[in-house]
Amino acid sequence: MHPIIFFSKMDFSQSNLFGYIEDLQELTIIERPVRRSLKTPEEIERLTVDEELSDIERAVYLLSSGQDIQGTSVVANLPVLMRQNPAETLRRVVPKIREVLHVAGVEMQLTAAVSFLTVLQEESVSIHTYSHSFLHIILQNLEHRDAGVSNAWLETLLAVIEALPKETVRHEILNPLVSKAQLSQTLQSRLVSCKILGKLATKFEAHIIKREILPLVKSLCHDVEYEVRACMCRQLEHVAQGIGTELTKTVVLPELVELARDEGSSVRLAAFETLVNLLDMIDADDRSQTVLPLVKSFCEKSFKSDESILLSLSFHLGKLCNGLYGIFTPEQHLRFLEFYKKLSTLGLQQENGHNDNQLQLQTLEQEKKYILVRKNCAYNFPAMIVFVDPKNFHLELYSIFFCLCHDPEVSVRYTMATSFYEVAKLLNSGVYSIHKELVTLLQDESLEVLDALVGHLPEILELMTTGGENNGSESKLLSIPDLIPALTTAEQRAATSLKWRTHEKLLQKYACLPHIISSDQIYYRFLHRMLTIILTNNVLPVQKAAARTLCVYLRYNRKQEQRQEVIQKLIEQLGQGKSYWNRLRFLDTCEFIMELFSKSFFCKYFFLPVLELTHDPVANVRMKLCYLLPKVKSTLKIPTDKHLLQQLELCIRKLLCQEKDKDVLTIVKKTVLELDRMEISVDAFQKRFYENDLLDQEKERQEHLLLEMEQLEKEKQQSEGRSTNINDKIFEKKRRDSKSSLLSKSITLSVPGSSSGTSAGKEDKKSKLVRSQSFNTQILHPKYSNIDKCPNKNSATGYTSSVSVMGKSSMLSFSDDSFRTHATGNSGNAAFPSSSSSRNLFNSADQKNSGNKESQSRKMSIKNRKSNS
Repeated sequence: MHPIIFFSKMDFSQSNLFGYIEDLQELTIIERPVRRSLKTPEEIERLTVDEELSDIERAVYLLSSGQDIQGTSVVANLPVLMRQNPAETLRRVVPKIREVLHVAGVEMQLTAAVSFLTVLQEESVSIHTYSHSFLHIILQNLEHRDAGVSNAWLETLLAVIEALPKETVRHEILNPLVSKAQLSQTLQSRLVSCKILGKLATKFEAHIIKREILPLVKSLCHDVEYEVRACMCRQLEHVAQGIGTELTKTVVLPELVELARDEGSSVRLAAFETLVNLLDMIDADDRSQTVLPLVKSFCEKSFKSDESILLSLSFHLGKLCNGLYGIFTPEQHLRFLEFYKKLSTLGLQQENGHNDNQLQLQTLEQEKKYILVRKNCAYNFPAMIVFVDPKNFHLELYSIFFCLCHDPEVSVRYTMATSFYEVAKLLNSGVYSIHKELVTLLQDESLEVLDALVGHLPEILELMTTGGENNGSESKLLSIPDLIPALTTAEQRAATSLKWRTHEKLLQKYACLPHIISSDQIYYRFLHRMLTIILTNNVLPVQKAAARTLCVYLRYNRKQEQRQEVIQKLIEQLGQGKSYWNRLRFLDTCEFIMELFSKSFFCKYFFLPVLELTHDPVANVRMKLCYLLPKVKSTLKIPTDKHLLQQLELCIRKLLCQEKDKDVLTIVKKTVLELDRMEISVDAFQKRFYENDLLDQEKERQEHLLLEMEQLEKEKQQSEGRSTNINDKIFEKKRRDSKSSLLSKSITLSVPGSSSGTSAGKEDKKSKLVRSQSFNTQILHPKYSNIDKCPNKNSATGYTSSVSVMGKSSMLSFSDDSFRTHATGNSGNAAFPSSSSSRNLFNSADQKNSGNKESQSRKMSIKNRKSNS
């Protein structure tokens, strides 16, 4: 095979030729370290260890004559040696490690600190043995010249102090600490002493702390180095917890006040943060007389001369405001609220004035600090709602909430999305006021913000639609038109991004939607989208999340026709799909269906389609089916599903006889053994399957309940249609009667001198009025007493008013208007039917009235005859 040579235009001028040579030289430089990294035979021989040596002997040999990397490996393996042979390890290996650590490098020192801590946590030996063998090594390396190594050993020592007995700590650690904390010691030694004192303050009783620890604490608080003062100041919180409130007031608080006025900014910052953390231990008098003036001065200096405290102040402001809430006057309350508002918009409002380069550079340096301040304000927003009272949220804090949710920085919006659920819980009945901000964050351009919001999305949506005392169905209906487009947009943005974990998380949380919005909205806006994701997405976790959410939507769908359509699509597009990948997802979907639905539902719709995959041409599909068969068999009930059990056994026999793939055949044999051991549940309850059967019965009851609700809705619609038809007929009758009455009036007016006609007309009106009243009282109420119970109140009132209006011409216009409104609202352009039925109705009513009158006249005649006789 000859090499392929590409002839292209190359410039072989002198300058370019030297360029090519330089490139070749660079390549040789890259290859040199590779050649140097190869070991010579002598080095390999020196690194080789006899395989017959035991673990302890090998460790001792490597620590004695091995290289640093081999020694580090032995130190890292120390916890394993302690588990296997603690006595020999303590006798032979640990002394060698102690010798090596004197001259060891940074890597071995860090490894040793971690290994010693692991041995303590695993409790391989007793605490007495541990202190005897390891404590002195830890204390010797505590003041290492490398700060990272010193901190690693310090963390190990602080963990050891918690486990050691008090007497051991007092003799081995506290007593030597008196000399280590002296001003004559190194800076590193005094810093270590500060942290150890903070730990010891939580170990001993108050009187020991007062006698032996507090003098050292005061000395270090007045150290000449600001690093030591700041470090000791941060440990005063632990000291206060150890000595109690009384000594805190007399000893710790004066030290904190003095340190808060220190010349070093880091010391003042440490004093401020310690004061905030100790607010619960300070009484009301000290808060108002000591703490509050200090906090005011910090707030004033944060913008003027001491911007170093600005970040800490913005981070602790919520805790500070609520801690001092009881001592605030209304003016002070308003002052701290305005200060929070100012911090929340810091850096967003550009001041007019100078445009010097120096000012621009200063603005660039402060930009990151201002972003962190606004982020801290977003973090403290729930605490500030508690500070102003949720009832005053819209008046006091809504504008700030709006600004933080629309902040130009992603980190600020991310923090608001993280705390959105806390805000919604605090607002309770007023949660709908932040609905627009929820939509804004759902449609945010950054997926990090969406990912932070999705964590509590089901709880937020539930509060948004149903939370609060005053939030009823009206607010729910108002919120949905904005929420649904925002939810669909968020899912589409997550789908088009490369962050599939966010997309998976979003799909999992969307399973809550059946409890939030209606079944039809889910069917038309979300359900088909889930099916599309299963068919088109390439990420398996996303497909599984979409499949499970789709099954949840199917579970709560309230229309049989829609359920049948989805089931058919699942079988045709997944179970019978051309791609084997889709058929594998069909089996995943069936697994979710068995989890969410009743056994009878699965057997009715999916049992046979699953068994058809035993003939699938792809071995992976058949293999996955074999793993699923035990779950499939567990859905059967005998004797109801006896024919399905026969189909299952037939398919297994075919697999055993016809399967050619070795891997599939092996799994089939294992599955057959597992199926033989399984016991099938029967229709009646059994003790062994009682809980599962009870759960399945509840699922089946809920499925039947959905069918019954659907049937009731259909009957309701039909009854509304029938009432509409009756109203149409009555209205047609009234319209014709009104036309005929107008015609009769015109005839009587055209005949002159008909006074008897007018009196007859009055008599006729009176008789009609009496007849209409008797019709309403005797006929309507017994026969149509359930009209008031009809869900559509307009139709019921329209019907009763139209009937009662027969004798009251003054109410005719009202009944006509109400009827027209109902007719146009329900049936659109509805044609009025013939009035034959309404005629028959009123004829039967007249007959009943006449019958009642005849019976009354007969009763009266009988009474008269009896009296005469």
